[in-house]
Formats: sequence, structure tokens, C-alpha cells
Amino acid sequence: MKQWRWARGLGAAGLALAVLGLAAACASARDAARTPRAESVAPGVYVVRGLPGDVDTVNLGRVGNAGFIVGEQGVIAIDTGTSYRHGQALLQAIAQVTDRPVRLAIVTHPRQEFLFGAAAFRERGIALHMHRDAARLMASRCETCLKNLQRQLGEDEMRGTIMWQPDVAFDGSPRIDAIGRPVQLLYFGHSSGPGDVAVLDERSGVLFAGGLLDARRIPDVLDGDLAGWRRALDALRARAPSAIVPGHGPVTTVAAIDAEQRYLVRLEWRLTQLLERGVALSEVADAAALPEFDRWDQYDTIHRRNASIIYVRLERDLLFREENRR
Repeated sequence: MKQWRWARGLGAAGLALAVLGLAAACASARDAARTPRAESVAPGVYVVRGLPGDVDTVNLGRVGNAGFIVGEQGVIAIDTGTSYRHGQALLQAIAQVTDRPVRLAIVTHPRQEFLFGAAAFRERGIALHMHRDAARLMASRCETCLKNLQRQLGEDEMRGTIMWQPDVAFDGSPRIDAIGRPVQLLYFGHSSGPGDVAVLDERSGVLFAGGLLDARRIPDVLDGDLAGWRRALDALRARAPSAIVPGHGPVTTVAAIDAEQRYLVRLEWRLTQLLERGVALSEVADAAALPEFDRWDQYDTIHRRNASIIYVRLERDLLFREENRR
């Protein structure tokens, strides 16, 4: 009996220690989210890394990468974060590196973790630049995104976060010379999304890929045109960047382009197989396993959703072709 009580006490103590350890880990992750730091990618080029995982109250939704380029006459910020508070934190990270003014901010694509920090930039008079097609998509749906974030992260964390419109809505691939250092925006048509752009620092060769590329994370195909996306990735590879800052994940190389292209090709191939077999939509997510990518971040969530999205598109295209034959 005494041995049983001792073992039970030991088990309870172990559980308590595990709970305390988990709480400490969560607190540490939350602190890291609240105080992001800039990491040098090349002289004058910095990334502020997002945290892995999906949006939650531990990472504060700060899962997307942001960055900035420092020139002789100022700074260009790239993406603005998940919330007003996140935007403030990104501006503080810039201020820790340089006292040169932020001249403008480029929002590369309309996903929530890249755009809702904009109010923190605007209140400092920093102009917000976004492709016209991306701005249209943002206007059509991001009120709902904001409400979802408020529900997920809480009113306090999202205080001051608002919808906005870009100060400059551009078309094509303009070159920006606002900071005494040439920066090229790269638009390839509808790819990972309508209006998604990459940002190339011409001096260092560093590429900020935005929504076009994630590193060791499942890309979200919701807004994507797969054929256009693959062409855009080919065009990025042809630029031979010295380093790539992806939308999510660590700073990487063109090898990440190859990996993402392989995922997109394998995804479409697998879903075509399932459609030919007549698999029910309710079974697709389970049947569409791609073990090569099962260690990528968000495999259990975004990949399953991708499978359903692509299956429905392929089924729609098939029905359209059959209708045209009649």
C-alpha cells in the first residue's frame, strides 16, 4: 500500500512538472512573439521571423515572416504583421537596427498574418503599397478575416487593428527607388493568389517571396492558380536569388522552390487519381496523403484542406468539359 501511494504521488508530481513545463514553454513562445527581433540576411537586408504553427493565443497569430531593406535614404518594410500590436513590434524591430525613416511598406499578398499590422505603419505616415488585384481581394473578404482573428486572439490582443485600403495600388512590376537602393517588385499574374508579388533587393540579390513560397510548410492553394503558380516559381528560380525569405519558414535557397513545385505537382497528380477512381469528396482528405511532405508544418491541416479544394476544382473542370462535348 505504501509503495502504491508513493508511486501515485510520484505520478502526480510528474504530471504537475509536465504541466508547469508546458506553461513555461507557452510563456516563452508568447514572449518571443511579443518581442520579435530582426535577423540579418545580407548587408542592409533583414527578416523578422514568424513562428511556426497555426494562429493561436500562444504565437499571437504572428506566424508570417516580415522584413525590411535599409538604404542610404531610408527603409522599405515588407509586410506588416497580424495586428496593430504586431505592426508596432515590427517597427520597433526596425528601430533597433537603424534610425533611418521607414519610407513605405509593401504588403505582398492578402493573408491575415501579413496585412493587419498596417494601422501601426499608417499612424506614422508610412505609405502602404499593394498590388491592385490583391487589394481587391483584401477588400472583398478581410472584414471576415478580422472578425475571425478577434475571436481567436481576443479583443485585447487585436485592439487597434482595423481594415484599410492601400495608399498606392500598383499594377505590374514597378521598380522602387525611394531609399537610395533599387528594389524591384515582381508580379507574374495570378499565381499563389491574384496580385501576389515578390520583392527583390537588387543590390544583395535577396528575394522576399511573400505568398509565392513557403519553406518546409504546406502552401495554401485557396487563392492559387496552380499552373500560373508553377510558372511564377520558374521565373523566381531564373532570377537566381542569393537567398530567399519565404512567406513562412526559415531563410532558404532555390531548393525550396523545387520542393514547393514538387508538392504542387504531386498534389494535383494525386487528386486527379482520386477523381478518376470516383472517390467521394468526404473521403478525399484522408485518401490524399503525400508522405514525402508529412513533416512539413501544417500538413495535418492545410494539406487536407488543399486536397478538398483541388478535388472540387478538378471535378468542376471535368463536368465543364463533358458539358461542352454535348
